Amino acid sequence: MTAQSIKLALVNTPVGKLPAGVAATAQAPAERSAVVHKLAPRPQPRFEQLRRVATRVAANVIPPLIVLALALIVWELATSGPKSSLPAPSKIWADSRDLIVDPFFVNGPQDIGLGLRVLTSLQRVAIGFSLAAVAGVLLGCLIGQSQWAMRGLDPIFQVLRTVPPLAWLPISLAAFRDANPSAIFVIFITAIWPVIINTAVGIRNIPQDYRNVAAVLRLNQAEFFYRIMVPSAAPYIFTGLRIGIGLSWLAIVAAEMLTGGVGIGFFIWDAWNSSRLSDIVVALIYIGVIGFVLDRLVAVIGSLATRGTASA
Repeated sequence: MTAQSIKLALVNTPVGKLPAGVAATAQAPAERSAVVHKLAPRPQPRFEQLRRVATRVAANVIPPLIVLALALIVWELATSGPKSSLPAPSKIWADSRDLIVDPFFVNGPQDIGLGLRVLTSLQRVAIGFSLAAVAGVLLGCLIGQSQWAMRGLDPIFQVLRTVPPLAWLPISLAAFRDANPSAIFVIFITAIWPVIINTAVGIRNIPQDYRNVAAVLRLNQAEFFYRIMVPSAAPYIFTGLRIGIGLSWLAIVAAEMLTGGVGIGFFIWDAWNSSRLSDIVVALIYIGVIGFVLDRLVAVIGSLATRGTASA
C-alpha cells in the first residue's frame, strides 16, 4: 500500500484522523449520544408553564363571566320597560353605586356601608358556628360510639332538627332578652344538627381494624378520641361543617330581619320598608358571594385536614 492510499484511508473523527474501520467504531458512541440527546425530554421554558397556568385559569373564569354577561343582558332587556316592577342592572348601578364602590363608608349609626354590615353578621356567625362545631363534634362522637347514647338522644335530635330556625327566635329572645345573643343562639341551633349527624355516621364507619389496634395499644378514651376517632371521621365531620356554615349564613340573615341591629339582614328589611329595591339586589349579591366564600373556605380547610379524602 502506497503512502497516498494510506492518506486517503484516514478519516476525520472527533478524536483526530483514524483509519476508516477504526473511525466507524469511534464515531458510533458519538452518534448514539447525539440520538439520545435528541430523544431526551427538554425542560419546558418558564413561559410555557405560565401559559398552561393561564389556560387553566381562563378555562375556569371565562365561562362563568360569559354566562353572567348573558344573564345581565337578558335581565336588562326584560326589566327595561316602563311597566317593570323590578329594577334593571343599569338602574341598580345608578341608584346603589355608593354601596358597590365604597362598602365601608360611615355616615352615621345606621348609615354605614354593606361591608361593615357583613362584618357584623360574620362576627355573629363565627361565634354561633364555632360553638355548634365544638358541641356537634362532641355529641356526634358520643352518639356514634355509644349505643345507649344513640338510642336515647338520636330520636330527640331528629325531632328538634326539623324545627325551622326562626321558630327558635321567640324562645331565645325570652331567654336572653337581647337581640345579639338571641341571633347567635339561632345560628347555633341551626348549624349543630348536620355536624352531629355526620360526625355520628363517621364514628360508626370507623374500621374495626382501627379499634383492634387501639385495643392492642391500650389507648385510653382521650387517646382513642384524638388519635383514632377524629382522624377517621374527619371527612364526615367536615361534610357536616360545610352544611352547617351554609345554614348558619342563611339563619343569621333571617334572624337579623326580625331582631334589627346593623347586620345585613336588617338592612334588607329596612330597604324593603323604604322601597329601595336596588339596595336589596346589591345586598343579595353580597350575601351570595359571602356564602360561597364561606363554603369554599371550610372545604379548603377540610381538604387540607383530610388530605383530600372525601366521605362516602
